[in-house]
Order: sequence, then structure tokens, then C-alpha cells
Amino acid sequence: MENENRLSTQELLELLFKERSLESFLSRDESSFLMPSFSEYISRLCKMRGAVAEHIIMRADIEKSYGHQLFSGKRNPSRDTVIQMAFGFESDVDQAQMLLKVAQKTLLYPRVKRDSAIIYCLHNRISIVDTQIILHDLDLPLLGGRKNERD
Repeated sequence: MENENRLSTQELLELLFKERSLESFLSRDESSFLMPSFSEYISRLCKMRGAVAEHIIMRADIEKSYGHQLFSGKRNPSRDTVIQMAFGFESDVDQAQMLLKVAQKTLLYPRVKRDSAIIYCLHNRISIVDTQIILHDLDLPLLGGRKNERD
């Protein structure tokens, strides 16, 4: 889904370090900084996978009308919502990180207990419902800001 003519992130970083002026670097090639919107990205991802948005939203455990607003671009997701969408797309860790990058959210970081639990669940293809149970059992905040539902 990435434009093959664009510089890799590493190449862009090397150019940034070599450049004498930030202004000249930033004005050099505008296309190097372009990222699709989150709604464009998830819509393309859906199309590439032959998936239906409705199924992704359901597997993500996101309220239906809010999920459709994410796909249409009317709403912007929180970090937790992006992670929920990763579960909806049945993403691996790398795909989840890409969703977070596109949404301009902080990546999952294994030194954070909650993030480690989520990484573990994504890697092991654990459903979002079972992930919520694991988070609850570890006394970590649930995805989506829900209170401990099992109490």
C-alpha cells in the first residue's frame, strides 16, 4: 500500500541528518511526508483484503455508527480505537503498528505492561474479547476505556 517511488523512512532520516537547514529539508519533496488519512487507509485495507467494514467494526468491538464514522472520515480515532481496529482487521503486530503510525498515535511499546499484553495478544491472534479478559486479569486498563466488566 505504500508508494514504491517514495523514500523509505530510513532514507528520509539520513537525508534529514545530512541537511544543513530544516526549512530546505521540509520543502525538498512534499510527497515524502504524505500519509493517507486513517479513513483512507482502513478503507483501502478493507478493499485489499476483500473485507466488509461492518465485519471489521464488529470484530473490533466498536459501536457500529462510530465505526462507520471512522471509515467515512467523520471521526478520528483514539489510540485505543486504533488498537481495537487492529484486532478487527486481525492484524499482526507490524500491521497494528502501521495503523498506529497512519493514525499518528504512539506505537505499542513493550516496556509498558499494557502494551506488552496487547502485543502478546496480537502476536498470538487472541480475540479482542479474550484480550480484554487478559487486561482485566492483569489489572490493566481495558481497551476503549471500559470499566472492569467482569466485576
